Amino acid sequence: MDTLLFPDPADQKEFRDFYLRKYQNRKPDVIITVGPSPLRLMQEVHKSAFPGVPIVFCLPQAGAPGAPVLDPDFTGVENDMAPGKTLEIALRLQPSTKNVFVVGGVSAFDRIGQATVKVELRAYEGRLHISYLTDLAMPDLLERLKHLPSNALVLLTSVGQDAAGISFKSNELGPMVAGAANAPVFSLFDIYLNHGEVGGYLSSLSEQGKIAGDMALRLLSGAKPQDVRRVNGVNTYMFDWRAMKRWGLQERNLPPGSIVLNRSPTAWEIYRGYIVAGISLVLVETLLIFALVWQMGKRRKVEARLARILETVSESEQRFRLVANTAPVMIWMSGPDKLCTYFNQPWLDFTGRSLETELGNGWSEGVHPDNLKDCLDAYTRSFDIRESFKMQYRLRRHDGEYRWVLDIGVPRSNLDGSFAGYIGSCIDITDRKLAEESLESVGRRLIEAHEEERTWIARELHDDISQRIALLTVQLEHCVQHVANSGVKATDDFRPIYEQLSDLGKDIQALSHRLHSSKLEYLGIVTAAKSFCAELSEQQQVEIDFSHAGIPDSLPKEISLCLFRVLQEALQNAVKHSGGRQFSVKLQGTAGEVGLSVSDGGVGFDPEDAVNRRGLGLVSMRERMRMVGGAVSIQSEPNGGTKICAWVPLEAKKRSASAAG
Repeated sequence: MDTLLFPDPADQKEFRDFYLRKYQNRKPDVIITVGPSPLRLMQEVHKSAFPGVPIVFCLPQAGAPGAPVLDPDFTGVENDMAPGKTLEIALRLQPSTKNVFVVGGVSAFDRIGQATVKVELRAYEGRLHISYLTDLAMPDLLERLKHLPSNALVLLTSVGQDAAGISFKSNELGPMVAGAANAPVFSLFDIYLNHGEVGGYLSSLSEQGKIAGDMALRLLSGAKPQDVRRVNGVNTYMFDWRAMKRWGLQERNLPPGSIVLNRSPTAWEIYRGYIVAGISLVLVETLLIFALVWQMGKRRKVEARLARILETVSESEQRFRLVANTAPVMIWMSGPDKLCTYFNQPWLDFTGRSLETELGNGWSEGVHPDNLKDCLDAYTRSFDIRESFKMQYRLRRHDGEYRWVLDIGVPRSNLDGSFAGYIGSCIDITDRKLAEESLESVGRRLIEAHEEERTWIARELHDDISQRIALLTVQLEHCVQHVANSGVKATDDFRPIYEQLSDLGKDIQALSHRLHSSKLEYLGIVTAAKSFCAELSEQQQVEIDFSHAGIPDSLPKEISLCLFRVLQEALQNAVKHSGGRQFSVKLQGTAGEVGLSVSDGGVGFDPEDAVNRRGLGLVSMRERMRMVGGAVSIQSEPNGGTKICAWVPLEAKKRSASAAG
C-alpha cells in the first residue's frame, strides 16, 4: 500500500477495495500497519470492516502536528523523531556551527517528518540560521550541498521522493548526501547511518518492528489492546567513528552510553590476546617456581603435623570409646558401605552377643522378624539420601525377650567433608510404649462409654420425652379446638403455647438425632451424613454442599461412627466460628481408604493455637480417628478459610484390633 510508489488515488482505491473484499468474510486476529498510509486506511475502515480487531501500528509518525487520535483498539510503537536532541549533540560536537541545513523530500511521509522538525527547531532559530532544502530535484540538492558555507552542518530527515518525482531508498540517499556535502551530515533514523553520516539521536526502525511483533504476540495470546501499553518510539545515540574522524569530531564529547560503529581497533585491541597470553605465561612459570619451593617447605611441615594429628586421633579414639562404653545408651557406627563398624559395651551387654557377631549386618539377627523389613528399608532409604532418621523396632535382649527400642541415626563426615557413614544411639522404650497403649486403651473405653451414654440419652429423649411432648401437643390442640368451638375468645392465648411446645418437640427430636443417629445405624454413613447436613442447613440457614462417591456398603460400624462424629464436630464448629454461609462436605472412598473433608471460606484460625486454648473438639476428632487407625489433618490460616480432612484405611479396623490384642 505504498502511496509513494502508487500515488494515483484511483490505484490506491483499487488496493483498498481489493483488501476489503478479500477479508470481508474472514476476520483477522490482529492487523499490523507499517507507516502512515496503512494506519490512515485502518482508521477509516476499522469500525465498519474490522470491528473489534486489534490494530498494532509502527512507523506512524503519530506524534506529528495534526495527527489523528486513535481509538482504544489501536496500540503500537510511535515513530518518535528527535531532531532537537540530534541538533543538540551536533552542536556539542561542533560548537562553531552557525548554519543548519535540513534536507528532506516531497512525499507525504517526508512532509510529515519535516513538520515535526520545524516545530522542534524553533527553539534554535534565534542563534542559528536554519535553511530547509526540501523542494529540490536530487541533482540540484547535491550541487547545493557541495557549496555550503563554513561552520555549517546538515540535518538529514528523509527523501522518499524529490521534486522531480524520483523515489529513493535509504541506501541510495545516504551515500549521495554524505558524499556531496562539504559539512558533517547528522541523521534522524538508523537507516541513514553507515554511509558516511555522523549519526545522532536516532529512531531505530528495526527495533520498532520487533516491539510491534511482540505486541502482536501478546494480543494473539489473549491480551486486550487497552492492556498493551503504547511505546513512544525507540531512540539511541549512535555514531559512525569514520565520519567523526573525517570531520574532526571528538569521541569524548559523546553522551554516555553512545554506540560507536566502525571504530578502528588499536594495537592493544588487535594483539591483546597475544600480549596477555605472553605475560600470563611468564607469570605462571614464575609462580610455578615459587610454588615448588614453597611446596617443598610445606610438605616437611605437613609431615610433622600429620604425625601429631595421628597421635591426637589415637588419643581421641580412646577417649571416645571410653565415653561411649560408659554412656547410658546403646551406640553404633557404620561406614559409607552401610556396614556397621562399631557397637559400644551397653549394646553388647543388652544383646548378650560379641562385637564380632554384631559387626557388618550381624546386628540385624536380633531384630524381631515382623520389624526386620521395615527397619532395613528405613535404614537403607535414609542412608541413600544421607539424612537423619528415627525408627522403632523390637530387639532381642540377652534373656530372649524382645524389647522396643528407639534408634536415632545421623550422617557423619570426615575432616575433608566427605561422607564417612552414620553414628546412632538406641534406648529401650518398651515401658513407654506399654504406658501409651494403656492410655490409648483408656481413651478408647472412655469414648465407647461416651457413645453408649449418648445412645441411652438419645433413646430416652426420642422414645419417652419426645413422645410425651407430642402427646401433650395433641391434647393442647384439642383444647384449642374445643375453646374455639365454645365461642370463648381465648384461642389466641393458646396458639403461642402450642407453637412453642411444638418447636420444643422438634428441638428435642433433633438433639436426639445428634446424640445418636438411627439413620447411621440402619442406613449407613452416606444417608446419615446427608440428612445431618440438610438438618443443620435448615436450622442455621446456611448452604451446605454435600457430595459422596465410592463409599462401600459394608463399611464397618466403628469407622462409620468415627467419620460421622468428625463430620458433626467439624461442621458445627465451621458454622459457629467461621463466619461463612457456604460450606462443602465430601465423602469419598477408594479401594484402600475412606475419606471425609469439610471446608469453608471463612475467617480461618491457627490450628496450634486452637488446640492449646480451646481445642477439645480437635483433640476428640484426632483421638477418634486414631482409634480406628485413621488420621486428621487441618489446613487453615487467618482469613484464608479452613479445610479439615479425615481418612481411614479400610484395613485399619483389623490393625486396630490386632494392636489392641
